[in-house]
Amino acid sequence: MTSVVSSQAMYCFFSTPEITPRFRVRVQSGSGGGNSKVSPSDSALVIGEKDKKFGGRIDSWNASLKCGIKKKSVKDVISSDLDVLWDDGYGTKTAKDFFEGAKEMIRPDGGPPRWFCPNDCGQPLKDSPILLFCPGIVGVGLALTLHHKALGKVFEVRCLHIPVNDRTPFEGLVKFVEETVRLEHASSPNKPIYLVGDSFGGCLVLAVAARNPEIDLVVILANPATSFDRSQLRPLIPLWEALPDGLYNALPYLLSFVMGNPVEMARVNIDYRLPPRLQIEQLFQNLIALLPHLSDLVDIIPKDTLIWKLKLLKSAASYANSRLHAVKAEVLVLSSGNDHMLPSGDEAQRLKRTLKNCTVRYFKDNGHNILMEGGVNFLAVIKGTGKYRRSRRIDLVLDFIPPSMSEFKQGYDEVFGLLRFATGSAMFSTLNDGKIVKGLHGVPNEGPVLLVGNHMLMGLEIYSLVPEFLREKNIMVRVVVHPVVFRERQGVSSPEFSLADWMKVMGAVPVTASNLFNLLSTKSHVLLYPGGAREALHNRGEEYKLFWPDQQEFVRMAARFGATIVPFGTVGEDDVAELVLDYNDFMKIPVVNDYIRDANRNSIRLRDKSKGEVANQELYLPGILPKVPGRFYFLFGKPIETKDRKEEILEDRENANQLYLHIKSEVERCIAYLLKKREEDPYRSIVDRTVYRALHSPLHEVPAFDP
Repeated sequence: MTSVVSSQAMYCFFSTPEITPRFRVRVQSGSGGGNSKVSPSDSALVIGEKDKKFGGRIDSWNASLKCGIKKKSVKDVISSDLDVLWDDGYGTKTAKDFFEGAKEMIRPDGGPPRWFCPNDCGQPLKDSPILLFCPGIVGVGLALTLHHKALGKVFEVRCLHIPVNDRTPFEGLVKFVEETVRLEHASSPNKPIYLVGDSFGGCLVLAVAARNPEIDLVVILANPATSFDRSQLRPLIPLWEALPDGLYNALPYLLSFVMGNPVEMARVNIDYRLPPRLQIEQLFQNLIALLPHLSDLVDIIPKDTLIWKLKLLKSAASYANSRLHAVKAEVLVLSSGNDHMLPSGDEAQRLKRTLKNCTVRYFKDNGHNILMEGGVNFLAVIKGTGKYRRSRRIDLVLDFIPPSMSEFKQGYDEVFGLLRFATGSAMFSTLNDGKIVKGLHGVPNEGPVLLVGNHMLMGLEIYSLVPEFLREKNIMVRVVVHPVVFRERQGVSSPEFSLADWMKVMGAVPVTASNLFNLLSTKSHVLLYPGGAREALHNRGEEYKLFWPDQQEFVRMAARFGATIVPFGTVGEDDVAELVLDYNDFMKIPVVNDYIRDANRNSIRLRDKSKGEVANQELYLPGILPKVPGRFYFLFGKPIETKDRKEEILEDRENANQLYLHIKSEVERCIAYLLKKREEDPYRSIVDRTVYRALHSPLHEVPAFDP
């Protein structure tokens, strides 16, 4: 016997109190003995202003209510851009907020499954794609609580709520979600539809994707339950059925397997810039506040509901696995290494082998409920894996979402923090009158601006340069990098969220003419290294030597848009590490040389072999010997305007070449200046800087030489 759920829904998103959102779900119950406790009449779900914290409580179903949106006056408040370092709200909500919201939403209302929009999501940017979230076996639809504010800026978020007493079979849920997907596709056929599935919801969205291969879907799976047959849960179904009700209610913590790792949940709002002692204190306080809420699981998922959901999970996994071959959608799998509920690590690898277009990111310290645990900024993961787009094809310029404050803190404090601390970068720039000053005052605020300079060993200077522009000038510098950064890592069974992923979050794009064109046309600040990989992987004795090609195309491109070119030099690699094995050394070592050749055989070639020293550089990891760190120094030269010289540069290649040579000589001059002046810096050593910081000021305020 089956129950068929069909819906006709009007969805709404709101940011002003004048808008009261409603939508109607019409439910038809098939004949037969289905257990779905739903009303066949038209009903309305109201998410009102009563409870700002969780998007309002769900009022009871009322067949007499009319569908619609109450609207007194609505202004066009939809923005098309986000500010750099915008507030994404990450860390302001915790698992405690999930439990409080879930208790509010589980009140019996006699209604069927339905979509709702959390109030925290607010108003999305113009032309944002839709994101449909399908929950795990708990079913309340609030597992994205930590991410509502961030996702609501760049998606139209709708979450599926499956009431506690609902008994809709799996195929009924598939048809319900599928109808919504088809309605959205008919409304916006050129936009992708994001289907996010958590655990059980992973089976649901995979089933929908398999049934709709012609629709542009981006499927994101968080520890999908497609591995249920190999999990520890399946043998427990008879045990749960035999367990007396009194014992079930007396042992709520047995249900904690549903929620994942409480310690990771308690880490969400911890500031990692605090001393270790304060971090431990805050973690302990969060755990004390969280643990009492685990008893709420008895109400959120009662015994009979748990048994039903486990059986539903079995049918869901079987249904989804039998149709994996039909999935054509783009898929991203988030896999936990500490999942005690499902073998998620092995399952992610199986899905990657089975699905045609599947990317995996592995989070070794997280538990089953990864979306409610610390260390996983969901929007950052979507951006870092290159999955965010507003149309059928990703546009790395127009689809770029600037980093939020929490992404900046996590990326540059936790990921790059040690390197930034060790190198203590000192920034200098040149004013229009030629005066050199401390800081970045000499770099124009208004784009387009093209920053042109030299690479140090392995490009380590990037991780200091970009955050300094964000900190001092609130400017997002877009770095053009070797395309290999954007290639999915091959031969890695469990790839973690990597340095390359963070570079994408912070705006890096592959170095192509079209990307440079698009960035300058949008008046961006662009960071370009003409020496590329050849400078970043230079040989011994080639420190601070420029390896630039003969072509001056970036000069002509800058002139086309009237961009300001700022040459700069950077030094300090020889104060951080000593290069002991370069490319020439490795190529003399048997086996190693074959490994390097094999690794580069299918790599992307940016230049042909006729370019001599600046020809394609074989990519490899140089052998370095760390030193007691010194300091990185940057000097930005006098800005060079091109807007008044546009015609002479574009029409006469000789003029373009003269400007190109002038820029190159300015970079060499900046390098020579820094090499000389750094000898006067009393805080060149990390020891001196550390003492100064302990006594006086933050890292970026440690003085250097007088320019």
